[in-house]
Amino acid sequence: MTRVLLLGESWFVHSIHQKGFDSFTTSEFTLGGVEFVAALRAAGHEVTHVPCHEITTRVPSTADELRDVADVIVVSDVGANTFQLPAATFTRSEAQPDRTDALRDFVEQGGGLLMVGGYMTFSGIDAKARWGRTALAEALPVRILDRDDRVELPAGAAPTTVAEHPITAGLAGEWPALLGLNEVTVRESAAELASCAGHPLLVVGGFGAGRSGAFTSDIAPHWAPPGFVGWEGYGPLFDRTVRWLAGEELA
Repeated sequence: MTRVLLLGESWFVHSIHQKGFDSFTTSEFTLGGVEFVAALRAAGHEVTHVPCHEITTRVPSTADELRDVADVIVVSDVGANTFQLPAATFTRSEAQPDRTDALRDFVEQGGGLLMVGGYMTFSGIDAKARWGRTALAEALPVRILDRDDRVELPAGAAPTTVAEHPITAGLAGEWPALLGLNEVTVRESAAELASCAGHPLLVVGGFGAGRSGAFTSDIAPHWAPPGFVGWEGYGPLFDRTVRWLAGEELA
């Protein structure tokens, strides 16, 4: 059993409803990634999901503390500012540990880490995610662009495997279509396992004593539509990815 710590995959929406002269507001909170969490739990993994707004209060700030709670960390659709600007720093000008340092050290000292794509990972929409300017960037198997890196695929594009690897064993051929991804470049020491619309989709590599991966599209809507998250290969793909990142040698 692998202990997985999923960070991100949540959002608040505050809406203004205008009806003629009058208006009112509504608010809602969504915890995403339910398909991903369910797939990993069904495969026997222990998954803890920390939503975006709880990261600075619930996620440890050192590699040692991270190892106490996780074998593999998944960073999904949450920007670097959330990790680097806790309230103590942003509102009170107090020095605090940089959690992106802790994530990098976690991998270097033997942990596994997967960065998942979205509007707030890698570089992200309007380059606001900023992960390329953090310490964690050097631990990833891909290089992050210093601009808005979204590749929108509204007509859909089917991924394909491009290399043999234990993670993608049995997943040859086309996968169900995705609706977008983040553009990255593959490091020379890494292995690109799947691509989509001519761009790297799944890349893995090593860093220090640990392993890291990049899945450049979503693990849930909107870039991952129902056809993808409901695909029979969805569970095996991420189960095997997590197990490989944890250091397990897959058959």
